[in-house]
Amino acid sequence: MPDIKFGLDRLIAEAELRQPLAGRRVALLAHPASVTADLTHALDALAALPDLRLSAAFGPQHGLRGDKQDNMIESPDYLDPRHGIPVFSLYGEVRRPTPSMMDTFDVLLIDLQDLGCRIYTFITTLRYLLEAAAEHGKTVWILERPNPAGRPLEGLRLRPGWESFVGAGALPMRHGLTMGELAQWFIATLKLDVECEVIRMHGWRPEDAPGYGWPLGERSWINPSPNAPTLSMARCYAGTVMLEGTTLSEGAERPARLSCSARRTSTHGH
Repeated sequence: MPDIKFGLDRLIAEAELRQPLAGRRVALLAHPASVTADLTHALDALAALPDLRLSAAFGPQHGLRGDKQDNMIESPDYLDPRHGIPVFSLYGEVRRPTPSMMDTFDVLLIDLQDLGCRIYTFITTLRYLLEAAAEHGKTVWILERPNPAGRPLEGLRLRPGWESFVGAGALPMRHGLTMGELAQWFIATLKLDVECEVIRMHGWRPEDAPGYGWPLGERSWINPSPNAPTLSMARCYAGTVMLEGTTLSEGAERPARLSCSARRTSTHGH
């Protein structure tokens, strides 16, 4: 596989890509996996650019830097101590950005690592921000990252009327799209009038197994959320997550009694 360059790394390395941002207030939507090739968080990397004016940041579920590790714990707004800009939570008092939040920027950069599964809440946050950007006349740029599950499509599409925070639209369970492609799909299906630019990757080849486009051996997998610690988990997620809708546990329960041989070989995890 040729060297792959993610959207964030391209934006930082290629000054000509940033020229349309000159003199404009720029906000960032990111999470813990929003890092450069050298593992610098996107907020810090972008703040270091002298030609970029960061005015605000947004955090989805689990927060901008993973400040909330528990699954359903909400995050508050706060002032970033290093960069002195407001950080707004989109998994706190609100799920959709308020007008006052939208007033803090002209262009929103979205840099989120997805798992390729419809119910992952970052997809819904993407939709909500595109709708808000259309309403308030803001520009959105998507910094693309690989879909770790590649292009395969699996599962039924979400039925109309069942939309929720874990179901943003009529996508199959495993949708096969990148966040940039999802943004374009939302814009087309929702008929949104919004300016959206996608900073695409160089060298992404999702048809190549076993990585399905993930640069194995080149880029570390960083948890986009606490329970997504490995690339393998990202591949399994579209199936295992459905257990959450049952009375079954996603982890193995330790039996009340084990034989001596079973105790020696047990690999109970959590």
